Amino acid sequence: MSFDSPTIDYAGLSPIISLTAGLVVVVLVAVFDSVKRFGPALALMTLAVTAGCLIWQWGTEADLVAGVLRIDGLAITLSLLVVVSAAVAILLSRGDPASAQAGESDYLGLLLGSVLGMVMLTQANNILTFFVALELLSIPLYALCGTNLRRRESLESGLKYLIVGSVGSATLLYGLAMIYGGSGATGFAEISQGFTDGGSDLLNDSLVLVGVGMVAVGLSFKVSIAPFHQWTPDVYQGAPTPVTTFMAVATKAAAFAIFTRFFLVALIPLIDQWDVILAALAATSIVVGNVGALGQNSLKRMLGYSGIAQAGYMLCGIVVGTQAGVDALVFYLAAYVAMNLAAFAVIVIQERRTGFSDNIASLKGLGRENPAVAWPLTIAMLALAGLPPTAGFIGKLYLIQATIEADWTWLGVMIAVGTMISLAYYLRVVATVWMRAEPAPGGQTTAGASAAAAGDAAESAIDAGDLPPAIAGAAPNPFEDPEAGRRWYLIGPAILGAAATIFFGVIPQPLVEFAQQAGNALAAYVS
Repeated sequence: MSFDSPTIDYAGLSPIISLTAGLVVVVLVAVFDSVKRFGPALALMTLAVTAGCLIWQWGTEADLVAGVLRIDGLAITLSLLVVVSAAVAILLSRGDPASAQAGESDYLGLLLGSVLGMVMLTQANNILTFFVALELLSIPLYALCGTNLRRRESLESGLKYLIVGSVGSATLLYGLAMIYGGSGATGFAEISQGFTDGGSDLLNDSLVLVGVGMVAVGLSFKVSIAPFHQWTPDVYQGAPTPVTTFMAVATKAAAFAIFTRFFLVALIPLIDQWDVILAALAATSIVVGNVGALGQNSLKRMLGYSGIAQAGYMLCGIVVGTQAGVDALVFYLAAYVAMNLAAFAVIVIQERRTGFSDNIASLKGLGRENPAVAWPLTIAMLALAGLPPTAGFIGKLYLIQATIEADWTWLGVMIAVGTMISLAYYLRVVATVWMRAEPAPGGQTTAGASAAAAGDAAESAIDAGDLPPAIAGAAPNPFEDPEAGRRWYLIGPAILGAAATIFFGVIPQPLVEFAQQAGNALAAYVS
């Protein structure tokens, strides 16, 4: 018996091949003391080559490896967002204790491994590659969250993410198994055809509907959709901030890619059954995320709840089931990447300056002390709030337009209501940044007092035995850097992210055309 080997399109696979080769090189250089210091440069070079391969394939639409992967506009656009996010995370990791304590090559290897999973996930066209890519994305992230060994919160966040992520993966796997049982296929197009050929009895079959619900729940865990969001604020706050940055933006881009492809390709015959479910999840997420963010004093926790609300906005683009909805989703994802990278870069700078304090109060007076840092954070907050002239405003406008055109007007109203609620906590940050710093006892400014309080808290935790014995004798923060606001690799991403947010808010057409590449890829399945 002979078997025909699948035709392999090496050009289409070039982004995955380049990432895999770069990952192997980055891990192996750790063996050689003379070159291991070049690990970050090699990782950035790997991402640059991957981005080049993705741009080389721009406009390509082809099935790869017997159809288990597909490269098209959706995969290319969202993979580019992932690669940019990873590059910024590597820059922000320079000098970070998590990278030093985990071993730089190991840290970078885990990061590139997660990027590889994300790129594969954007291209997944079969439930087997879907699940394998999702686990390749997730497992390195579990480890990365716990890489700051001197902070209990980091170790705790890694464990929480592992437990909750495993529950989400198990739920997703059961759902995929049920969908396979109902459709008798593993390829997304074949699943869609199986449901279409099965008629109304199969479309209303309880096994299939439970499977669809479990897949929705599993993916909701991954993208922080309420009520499956409980892990998000704790993990965002506890994980090293460069890891949080990467996780907040890149994971959403990759997970929404497969969310879109699976529901609008494989499950499009079932749209009348799942659209109401996803709409309810989107509305719940908008309310829970915005209300939860109101009382937060930690900037990272606040952005965690903000991410929950933002995921609700993005989910509306899938609910409507139209090409305009996909375009709006990808546009908003791109804007979300820019504005969050700016915000988290400023948080990294503040943590380095103030002894790992991300308290909003520590930002008081930042506008007078360092306007170059304060302006990117201000622009990011205004963009996340959806105020003009920012890309966040244009993105929400497109999402609202897509919902109204598809007769989901009440979802558009929910986006507007969520935006109004969010003004309370985003503008609170802006007000704090530009508030005059008051002298504290001892002649310190408020920001300086906050830094000292953070250091005292760390000292107390060590004295009380609240840290693991193996590290209890360590200094609270040997990586503190008062000059962090002048480091190009920290301030650069903040300024570029803020500049992109303003540019695409004033001149949105290039980003609109970028997003339309994704919508065109699904034109055969959506209206």
